[in-house]
Amino acid sequence: MPLPIVFPVYKDESRGSVTLSKSDSGLYYLLTINCPPDNRLTPEMCLTLAHSLDVLEDSFLSVEKLPLVTTSSIQKFYSNGLDLERATSTPGFWDDALYPLFKRFLQYPTPCIAMVNGHAFAGGFMLSMCHDYRIMNPSRGFLCLNELEFGAPLTSPMSAIFRFKLPPATCQKAVLEATRFTADTAIAHNIVDAKGSLADVDEFIKVRNLERFAKSPAYGQLKSEMWREIINYCDNPFAEEAARITKSIRREDERKKTRALLRAKL
Repeated sequence: MPLPIVFPVYKDESRGSVTLSKSDSGLYYLLTINCPPDNRLTPEMCLTLAHSLDVLEDSFLSVEKLPLVTTSSIQKFYSNGLDLERATSTPGFWDDALYPLFKRFLQYPTPCIAMVNGHAFAGGFMLSMCHDYRIMNPSRGFLCLNELEFGAPLTSPMSAIFRFKLPPATCQKAVLEATRFTADTAIAHNIVDAKGSLADVDEFIKVRNLERFAKSPAYGQLKSEMWREIINYCDNPFAEEAARITKSIRREDERKKTRALLRAKL
C-alpha cells in the first residue's frame, strides 16, 4: 500500500479528508486534516482519524517505525473543536468516537507531534494535548479552552487531559479564564514545546532523538502508564461522572442535615 493515502471523511471526498503521507526527509509520517471550513471534530472526522491511525500502525509502523505529526491544510485552523449540535445529537459520539480518539493518541506506540498551524479551540485544543509534543505557529493562531464563554461544562475525560498534563496554575488559566494562548505564552506556561512551522519539525525530531526513541517497543506502554488516569476516564466516562455526582449529592445532603442539627442546638 503506497503513500500518500487519502481517507475521505464523508462519502464525497471534497467535503473533507485526512491524508496519510511521509515527510520528504523521511523522518516522520504526516496526517494532514482538511475538512473545511475549520476542521470540526464531527463524528465522521473522529472515526476517520482513528481509522487512519489504525492503517498507519498496522501497515507502516510495523515496517518502519517513525514519529507521527498531525497538522491542518487549512491555514487559519488546526481544529475549531466539536460540532456541539452533532455531538449531542449523535448516539454514541462521546464513548464510541471522541474519547477513543483521545485515548488512541495518548497511548499510540510512536511519538506524536501536533503541528498547530492555526487556531486550536476547545476540542481542537484537547486533541493537540493528547499528543506527546506540540509545535505552534509563532505568528498566527491561539490555543483556547473557551467552554466558559459558551457555557459548556467539561466532561471528566476532557478535564483530566488538562489536570494531568498541565501545572495547576496553567490549568486554571485555561479552564476558568478561557485564556487565549499565543505560541509565546503557551511556551511560557509549558503547553507547547516549540514555535515553528512544518519546516521546523525535522530539527525538533533530531534534537529530541525522537526517531531513535520511536523504535522502542515499549514506547506505547510507557505512554499508557504515564497517562493511565486520563485513559481510565476515557474508558469509563459516564460511570466516573455518575459516581462523582452521586457522591457529591450525598455529601451535600449530609452536610445540610448536620448544619440543621447544629442550628437546632443553638
